[in-house]
Amino acid sequence: MSTETRRTRIFAVAALAIAGAAFALIAVGGLGENLVYYWGPTELREAGDRAIGATIRLGGQVVPGTIQFDPKTTHLSFEVTDGRERVPVRSVGVPPQMFREGIGVIVEGTMTREGHFASERLMVSHGNEYRAPKEGERVDVEALIRNADSPAEAR
Repeated sequence: MSTETRRTRIFAVAALAIAGAAFALIAVGGLGENLVYYWGPTELREAGDRAIGATIRLGGQVVPGTIQFDPKTTHLSFEVTDGRERVPVRSVGVPPQMFREGIGVIVEGTMTREGHFASERLMVSHGNEYRAPKEGERVDVEALIRNADSPAEAR
């Protein structure tokens, strides 16, 4: 192999290595900015100042008696719990139709210095256990109504 061919190969390998390293650096650097953490209220409280300003998905149950909604301004506030800790949540927008006390929710947003979670997105968590009745099977309509009225208690 000639010296020039060897130099060309070394140059090509070095160029590929540099390009690969640059690509990896860009990919990893951008990844950190786009991470969304999924925490419960206990993990959120334990995170302390690390949670302030970070994009977080907070999951838990809506605490009964804490929902306040102003239909004129669409300001919504409530508390989310995991059974140990409670986090006050503030959101703007009409809540999903299934939103109610005791139901599981996932809110996406950030923790504020004022101590509440500022939600940009509210999602209602619901079971995926629906099973269509088999042909000839009796449907318990009362149970369906009970489940629709209080899904958190029905689980």
